[in-house]
Amino acid sequence: MDEISHKIHKIAMLLCFDLRAQNQVLKKGVVDEQASSTSLKEQMKQREQSLRKVEQEMDSLSFRNQQLAKRVELLQEELATSQAKGQKSKNKGDSPSQQGLQQTQVVFDEDLQKKIQENERLHIQFYEADEQHRQQESQLKVQLEELERDHEQHQAIVDGLTSKYMDTIERLQSVQARLEVKAQTLERESNECRVQTEECQQQLRKCQSELNRQVKQSSCVIQEKVPFNDTNVAGQALGFVQDIVVALLNFHSYTEQRVHIYPLDSSIEPISPLNQKFSQYLHENAAYVRPLEEGLVQLHQSITEDTVTVLETVGKLKDFAEHFTSYTHFLQKILPYQLKSLEEECRAPLCTSSLISKNQELQSGMKRITSVFDKLHRYIILLALPSELYHPTGLTYSSAVFTQLAACLHSLHDAIKEMSKHYSQKAGLEQQLPTVTQKLCTTNECLLASLGMLTNSTDKIATFFSNNLDFFTSSTGYGPRGGVGVLNPLQAESMLGNKKKASDYMQAIRKPRAESVPYREALLNRRVLTSSTESRQGLTQQVVASQEKIARLEQEKEHWLLETQLGRVRLEKESQRIQDLETQLSSALEGGGGSPASALSLGLGSPVGMLTTTPTNEEVRDEESREQLIKTHYMARVGELTTQLQVSDSKAVNFHAEVRHDTHVHKHTLFKDMDLLFCRTQGRYMGNKDELATTKRSYKEQLSMMSDHLCSMNETLSKQREEIDILKLSGKVQSPLTPLPQ
Repeated sequence: MDEISHKIHKIAMLLCFDLRAQNQVLKKGVVDEQASSTSLKEQMKQREQSLRKVEQEMDSLSFRNQQLAKRVELLQEELATSQAKGQKSKNKGDSPSQQGLQQTQVVFDEDLQKKIQENERLHIQFYEADEQHRQQESQLKVQLEELERDHEQHQAIVDGLTSKYMDTIERLQSVQARLEVKAQTLERESNECRVQTEECQQQLRKCQSELNRQVKQSSCVIQEKVPFNDTNVAGQALGFVQDIVVALLNFHSYTEQRVHIYPLDSSIEPISPLNQKFSQYLHENAAYVRPLEEGLVQLHQSITEDTVTVLETVGKLKDFAEHFTSYTHFLQKILPYQLKSLEEECRAPLCTSSLISKNQELQSGMKRITSVFDKLHRYIILLALPSELYHPTGLTYSSAVFTQLAACLHSLHDAIKEMSKHYSQKAGLEQQLPTVTQKLCTTNECLLASLGMLTNSTDKIATFFSNNLDFFTSSTGYGPRGGVGVLNPLQAESMLGNKKKASDYMQAIRKPRAESVPYREALLNRRVLTSSTESRQGLTQQVVASQEKIARLEQEKEHWLLETQLGRVRLEKESQRIQDLETQLSSALEGGGGSPASALSLGLGSPVGMLTTTPTNEEVRDEESREQLIKTHYMARVGELTTQLQVSDSKAVNFHAEVRHDTHVHKHTLFKDMDLLFCRTQGRYMGNKDELATTKRSYKEQLSMMSDHLCSMNETLSKQREEIDILKLSGKVQSPLTPLPQ
């Protein structure tokens, strides 16, 4: 994290340096623009001064022209008068003096004409120079306005960029501070995670070493003691052989069909006796090819997971070898007819030399395939021999036989592939013959398809056999006691029976182990139980104290309720007695039987009599009813408190279970939130890192763009300065206007 903070600080310093350098460049550009604007203003002043001078000269020239025009008018008038006088004098005769005057007048006229032309030419030049000067002045004013606008825009851009970069620097500094804090936090977390990772890796290595040891030990035990049959391998072999059987059936059937079509079509004319016999044999191919599939299916069904599968115990392999022997004899029987049939095709009138060579190659291919099948037949017989002839010490050539069998399968694939190639070339040549029929083309295509299927099937089974060669040649790892010899079928059956009995015995004596709790979980549960017991005792004490307090308050409440009831009864009695006294008093006053004083004394004497009287039967019944009421009330309260105690006890147990469950859930949620927070923090850190890199790159790009923009602005200003210099030079080079002579 120190490196990251150092890099961030370094980046900030570089950005500051770049901004300062760019600021200096911008300031220099602004100063240059200000200098150029002042120089342009001075040039404008000079041009205005020169314009004023030219206007003054123009005014003087116009005044001079007016004078000259007046003089010309006068001269024209004098000329007219002189001409009139000359005409008059002509009538009188010309004298030598008049002739001299006429010559002088002609000279004056010519001089005047030249002056007029010169004046006209000067007027035109002056007008053109004035127009050109005005155009240049307007252009320079427009350029000056554009430069001033550009200067203002550039100054605004510079101010905006300066404020923006200052804000950016402040923001980057605050981001750097936050990132440093985050980096320190993440560094601490990463150190903790690194320590935990190392501990987990150590535990993982220990577990892996222990598991590898157990796997190795179990593998050794399984290889040495447990017979195991991989039925999947046998199933794959069965599928490949079934494909080969289908391809062979198609090949023989389409070969029979071709014999009936070529070189003679049996539907048009009878074929040769040789081909008839050959067709008859080919028609019987299913009787030799189908048993191969059936024998291998029976062999596959005999191999199960509960059997000991070795060469000595596989009896169905002998049946498969016999079926393969019969098919090999069938191939040897039809081989001469195949060769003779190909020779008959070569003797056909339209058979070319290329077809003859292809037929010869097919003959050699047929011979090679038959010989390869013969080799396969011999190797399969060797593999089936141990199941027929049992030898106590076993046969040691099985590995070599399997190796040679794999090589022979590859040879069969190569031979069939070569024959398929020759057949395809031959079919292509036959299609070029003029007498070829559609039936022959279709048969050739089907024959080539069957050969392609046979080529693919032999390639698959050869590759499969080579890949599983170690499995076929590996030792079983178990045998008779003493390690000498191999198992015979009786021993294998006896071993499987003993194995089944041992398995049944172990299952019978094995008792299901009671479910146990891990030690750490038991300790944790004990701690939780202890803490819950302590908390339960505290809660129980609190409940007891609360119950006592509630009982005391209930007693006080009942006491005051009874007092209230008694007071209400007394109030009713007193109110009744007062009413009686009032009625007696009113009756005494109305009857006049006594004075009010006697009535009052009677009324006042009655309470004294009540206080001194003994309790009556009605009061005794009130006390008994009150005691019965109190007893009933207390019994009801005792029942209610008992029910509340039971409810409180059940609630306390439920509360304890909920608290324990909530504690576990809270811990799990806390750990999960911490993991999620760590992942988010790490993601934010990576995002901030990427954002910092992106921001740095964007700032560099912006600075480079600003530099390019300033360079282009400087180039534009330099071009404008050059144009102004060129305009100055062009203004100086123009020849000044010469005033006309007076």
